[in-house]
Amino acid sequence: MCKKIILLFFVFHLTDMIAQEQNGKAKLISTQNTDIDAFVGFDVMENLYYIKNNVLYKKSEDELWQYKNVSLGKITKIDLQNQLKIMLFYENFNTIILLDNQLSETQKINFSENEIPIIVAAAGIASQNRVWIYNSLTQQIGLFDYLKNTFQPITHSFKGSLKYYTSDFNSFQWIDDKFNWYSCDVFGKITTLGKVAEFDQIQVLANQIVLFSKDGKLFLQNLKTNSIFPIENVEKSFKNFYYKDQILSIFTNQEITNYKITIP
Repeated sequence: MCKKIILLFFVFHLTDMIAQEQNGKAKLISTQNTDIDAFVGFDVMENLYYIKNNVLYKKSEDELWQYKNVSLGKITKIDLQNQLKIMLFYENFNTIILLDNQLSETQKINFSENEIPIIVAAAGIASQNRVWIYNSLTQQIGLFDYLKNTFQPITHSFKGSLKYYTSDFNSFQWIDDKFNWYSCDVFGKITTLGKVAEFDQIQVLANQIVLFSKDGKLFLQNLKTNSIFPIENVEKSFKNFYYKDQILSIFTNQEITNYKITIP
C-alpha cells in the first residue's frame, strides 16, 4: 500500500512538472532598479547595455562606459553578438558605427558615400569583417565588407517589408509583413521557416522557436510542434524583453526583472 502511495505521488508530481514546463512558468531570480530609456541586453560577462537620452551605456559591477553621437540622430538598432565589435545602426543617416568592448569607435560606415547606391533598412554583424545589409533600393540582402568597402548582393529582389529581423555571423533572418519567417545563409540560400503568430514584439530563438508579446502578454511559439503557450508569472506591464541562456529579462519603466525559464 505504501509503495502505491509513493508511486502515485511521484506520477502526480511528474505530471505537474511537465504541465509547468508546457505552460512556461517563470521563476523570479532578481530585480534591478533602473533609470533608463531602453534596455538592450546583457553580454556573456553579464555587463548591462542600455540607452539613456540616445546614449549607449555599458555597465559592469564597478565600471561604466558610454558612446554618444549626436550628429547621427536616434539609434535604430544595436547588435551585441560580438562584444569586441558592437554595431550601432543609425537608419536616418544611413550609417553604421562599430565599437570595441570599451565603446570606443573603431569604424564608421556611411553608405550614402558608397559608389553603389545603398539605402540600408536592416543591418547586422556577419563573419569575416562583413555586415549584413538589406538594401531597400534593390530589395536585396547582401554582405558589405567594410575593409574592402565592397557590397555583394546574395539574393534576388523580393517583395514585402521587413516587420522584424535578426542575424548572426552565418545567417540573416526576417519576418515579413504577412508574418512569414525566412532565413538566408551567406551563400544566398533562402529557407522558409514557417508562419509566426501576430505580435507586438518578438525575439527569434533556436530550433524554430520564437518568444513574442501580444497585448501585454508573453507567449512562446514552437513552429516544429505547431504550438503556442503563455509565459506565466512575469510582469504584466513591460516595455520590452530579452531572453538569453535560460534567463528572461523584463524591462519596465523603473526596473529590470530577471526570471529563470527553460525553453525546450
